[in-house]
Amino acid sequence: MALKKFTLWNVTIYIRRSSNFGRGNSVDTAKKMGAEYGFKFLLLYLLLVMHMVSQCVDGKVGARDDSRSEEMHGEHAHDHPSSHMDHMDHSVLVFFTLNDLKVGRTMPIYFPKKDPSRSPRLLPREDANSIPFSYDNFPYLLQFFSFSNGSPQARAMEDTLGACETKPIKGEVKFCATSLESMLDFVRGVFGLESQIKAVSTTYLTQSSVLFQNYTILAVPKEVPAPTMVACHTMPYPYAVFYCHSQETENKVFVVSLIGENGDRVEALAVCHLDTSQWGRNHVSFKVLGIEPGSSNVCHFFPEDNLVLRAKVQAFDQDSRECSGRDTPSRSLSISRSAS
Repeated sequence: MALKKFTLWNVTIYIRRSSNFGRGNSVDTAKKMGAEYGFKFLLLYLLLVMHMVSQCVDGKVGARDDSRSEEMHGEHAHDHPSSHMDHMDHSVLVFFTLNDLKVGRTMPIYFPKKDPSRSPRLLPREDANSIPFSYDNFPYLLQFFSFSNGSPQARAMEDTLGACETKPIKGEVKFCATSLESMLDFVRGVFGLESQIKAVSTTYLTQSSVLFQNYTILAVPKEVPAPTMVACHTMPYPYAVFYCHSQETENKVFVVSLIGENGDRVEALAVCHLDTSQWGRNHVSFKVLGIEPGSSNVCHFFPEDNLVLRAKVQAFDQDSRECSGRDTPSRSLSISRSAS
């Protein structure tokens, strides 16, 4: 048995790997080589997207936060943060409604800024699968990662494991991906093996340390066709975990050009959920917006390290140009049988 070393959340761990890994029938291996090549190309693409190497987004740029990003987004229709919001955790100020998507509208919005070099690293599927990922194994995981019970890291792990194991709401499918391979497996299950996939995310056009301020919509928001979509949100964990989910209810996806009070420019990805009737009454968006489940649509911005995956729409994407008119065919993923 061989040991593989990783350093995660400043904790060094060792993953035991069998010396038999990779051995198998040479004929079967040869047959799989082409499929593995195509699959690894898709993995590399998503890796680049999620680490923001590419700055293009569906003809523009754009993205927002974690699974509880569904529980975090901006108050609406105020020129300045109200006293109500002054006493609210700014990180939940990411929610708004469709009525707020108007040129000139000003909203207080929280956009987290993360240093990619300090973000939890992605593990290969083999290594991720060697570590238990379940709430039942929480005591063992504390010992495995050398975290003390009740520490900030332990609480974050517990919250993530709990969120990943909650039952989906009616009409929703969800999955916590602990590797890029498992994320793509889930995406292929939603869209089908022959689908071409487009990725959309948020992009900060200026560098700033300001996390919370008023932003004004500069132009008519661009709606991105997404009859079916998968949203993937980063979750706090010693290694990278993405909470991915898709809902049968109607959603709308937008890229919104914003300017902050200090001049910050953001091309922000926003998703609007048109049916919130199945959401829990304690969903933070209802508290932020002062509404009840099912009484209104709910929209929220995505942070930069989250993304939406959608099926390519021929009429919309065929002639679209990205990154100031430059064709970027790598922004499309062809999830075909050869990638299975």
